[in-house]
Amino acid sequence: MTGPGGLAGRTVGVIGLGLMGRPMARNLAKAGAALVISSRSPGPVEELAAEGMSPAANPAEVAARADSIVLMLSDTVAVEAVAASLMDALRPGHLVIDMGTTAVGATRKLAEAVRAKGADWVDAPVSGGTVAAEAGTLTIMAGGTEEAFARALPLFQAMGQRITHVGDSGAGQVAKMANQVIVALSIGAVAEALALAKAAGVEPGKVRDAIRGGFAESRILELHGQRMVSGDFTPGGRVLTQIKDLKQAEELAEQSGIQLPALGLSLELFELLAEQGDGGLDHSALYRLFVK
Repeated sequence: MTGPGGLAGRTVGVIGLGLMGRPMARNLAKAGAALVISSRSPGPVEELAAEGMSPAANPAEVAARADSIVLMLSDTVAVEAVAASLMDALRPGHLVIDMGTTAVGATRKLAEAVRAKGADWVDAPVSGGTVAAEAGTLTIMAGGTEEAFARALPLFQAMGQRITHVGDSGAGQVAKMANQVIVALSIGAVAEALALAKAAGVEPGKVRDAIRGGFAESRILELHGQRMVSGDFTPGGRVLTQIKDLKQAEELAEQSGIQLPALGLSLELFELLAEQGDGGLDHSALYRLFVK
């Protein structure tokens, strides 16, 4: 992780200050960067401005004042909209880093458009949720040129711990799609296993304790299994976000000519969860489909 002062002299813009964007901005500032911030909601901007960050009225103003711009937005539509508002303000040497989960096709088109301006685009989605975002230990999977990745690396080191340059533009998003398939199916497996334990008359928390450390051990069992046991579904990764990511993964599978039946079933289950009013909860709330 980039230490204090490691980004001194760099002005970094952060657009999107939600559950993930806010702690990521704080870690960039902690590493010495001067932060220019913008978000759809005024509350987070005011909160971070009180900590010394500089608000911008809109994305174009961020581009006018920052040499590197981090996007942490909700979906592909939001990324495309912000990118469109950035285009006229981009200049040679600008570095735009999309750290959300964006469709692969859109990512490649945006990268091409930004490069036509003489700037660089890196797709660098993350994994680890709010816990890792706050700790600066995100897993970051990046796509882009070697040169662009090298320029982005000091920023990544301020926010993450495991950082991989996967390949050219879009490769980071492909890796994130794979990650989200594993996360969703693993949440489903843990939810069904703990629901089975409860239905069979055994305390789910005890079953979780008993199987940890064996072949079933995982971060999902550790963190989300505990959320299921405690019933605390305060959102880290929301159900609606999981649905959006799985739809993008399903679209990528179709474009790539393969069928992933378990992915389709997982998407259906999360959509059922949203339909019963739980879309704003943490995705570990899938457990609620099986245990009432």
